[in-house]
Amino acid sequence: MSTKEKETRYREAIRYMENVTEILRTKAGKKDKYYQDAKYVKMACGTAYSGLLLATDAYLEMKGKPLEKKKWSLKSIEDYRKSLASLDNKVLQNFNSAYEILHLVGYFEGEKRESIINAGLDAAMDVIEKIKPVGFGE
Repeated sequence: MSTKEKETRYREAIRYMENVTEILRTKAGKKDKYYQDAKYVKMACGTAYSGLLLATDAYLEMKGKPLEKKKWSLKSIEDYRKSLASLDNKVLQNFNSAYEILHLVGYFEGEKRESIINAGLDAAMDVIEKIKPVGFGE
């Protein structure tokens, strides 16, 4: 993957996360330690999860282990886990945390506790930072 492609994917993943921050800040309505509107929390979690997958695909491609999209089926979470496990256990742990919090707990279950959602966002950002081009934005 070229440096330009790496930068493009990194910028796109960051754009997703900036959108998440904006949704939570302006739409979800925080009171005390909870967001008030589950609809927007779910939207934000889905957006963050999409950014995570974008970054994970780029990371796997950078490491020479891109996932093949099978005709008539989607890439599975197990495909991601298997590929990441063979490369970097820390990235795998962050991926798993982000997946479980953002996709399962935030998006599907509708969790509204700010600290839980933030833990998922932090884990996703740890994965996104793995594709950050050297010297980018410094």
